[in-house]
Parts: sequence; C-alpha cells; structure tokens
Amino acid sequence: MCFKRKRRRVNIKSFHRCNIFPRSTLLFFYVKINFILKIIKKIIKIVIYLVILIILFIIFISIIIKLKTKAYIWNDVKEIPHTEVAVILGASILTNGNLSPILIDRVDSAIKLYNAKKVEKILVTGDNSTVAYNEVNPVRIYLLGKGIPDKNIFLDHAGFDTYSSMYRARDIFLADSITIVTQSFHLPRSVFIARVLGMNAYGLNADNGHYKFRNYIREMFANIKAVINLVLYREPKYLGKEIPLTGDGRDN
Repeated sequence: MCFKRKRRRVNIKSFHRCNIFPRSTLLFFYVKINFILKIIKKIIKIVIYLVILIILFIIFISIIIKLKTKAYIWNDVKEIPHTEVAVILGASILTNGNLSPILIDRVDSAIKLYNAKKVEKILVTGDNSTVAYNEVNPVRIYLLGKGIPDKNIFLDHAGFDTYSSMYRARDIFLADSITIVTQSFHLPRSVFIARVLGMNAYGLNADNGHYKFRNYIREMFANIKAVINLVLYREPKYLGKEIPLTGDGRDN
C-alpha cells in the first residue's frame, strides 16, 4: 500500500509516489489556479476603482448643482424676489386622502408666498397617472380652504417627476419666472433644472422639521438623472395644449 490509513492528510509527494498525478500535471494545475486567482484579483480591483469613481462623480455633480443654485435659494419669504407663480412640487397623499406632512409644508409655504404678494398664481404639480391616485386635487381643495382664489390655482396632472414638472411649467403653462416650493434636500436639483431650461427660477425652503437622511442620499442619485435628462433634452411623457398662467385657473 502506498497510503497509510492513519495518515489523514495527503501531500503532493504521496500522489507522486503513487503515480496518481504526475508531477507535470500538478504543476499545470498550480500554474492554472494561480493564473485564475490573479485575474480574479485584477477584476476585484477594477470593480473597486470603478465604484470609487462613480461615488466621486455623484458627489461632484451634487456639489456643482448646489454651488450653481445657492444664490437662488431663499429661506425668508420677505426677502425672496417676486415671480409670476409658485410651483408646488408633488409629494405623496395619505391613504385617507389627506396631504402628507412633507406636502403640507410645501403648500403652507406657497400660501405664505401668495399672501405676501410674492407670486400672482400657484401651480400645483404632481402624479395623476391613474384615476385612483391623484396628488394635485387634494392640494387644490386644501388651498381653497385656506382662502386662495380658485382662479389663481393651476393644476398640472402630469408632473410625474421634477424634470417633467419644470418642463411643463415652461412649455404648457408658459411660465417665465417661478418660485419653486419644496424642501431643502430637493431645492438645488429643482432650481438647477428650471434655470437650465431657461426660466428665471428661485427656490423657497419649505423645511418645517427633520427629514429622513435617505432623502438626501436619494437626491444625490436623482441629480445624475437630472443631468442626463437635461443633456438628452428629454420630453415629458405628456405635453398637450398650452394653458397660460395669464388665464383663469378654473378653466384648467
């Protein structure tokens, strides 16, 4: 017998003595495995470098957008410049039909703008892609309850995302100067999109509490999407006929 039963581990010399694997075959396997391991290590390094570059690129874009829009974002209604319309960006509606806390903060800030005579009209944008889900009509009802005249409330039922809302504000509602009302984590991207699209846009900070950290992380990725949309000059899913803000909101 070539192997002793008491011996648990089998070394290469044992295989060689028993002629199970010739030395040349073992050497081939050794070289092959080392080659494969080197390739795997290189692939892992490349993946790590790519991930780092992507993260740095995302951070870089976010910093540029923030710097480009900083001068156009305001916290005080009294100091913000006068514009034609306040644009309330959509947010979720609760299952009972009430506005979510984030949306209430946006709407209340827009009301302050209107009452301070900083805007003439209010444009409510949001998702109304199905009959069962409507982000704009509940806001209209809320505004009416706060004393905003119906004729000065315009509704954009196809504001499915921030880019679409800004694009449609310009091309459908013919807005030239706007004040975007949303939270601080959302304002830089919103103002950036609007100004690149050619509007004289400002942003009013609607913060009224602490918001989840994931909102800020999400924005970093949303910034990349915004840049891609602007570079490709993507058209929104729906456009339609013009609804000038100089008209009557009740005809909307």
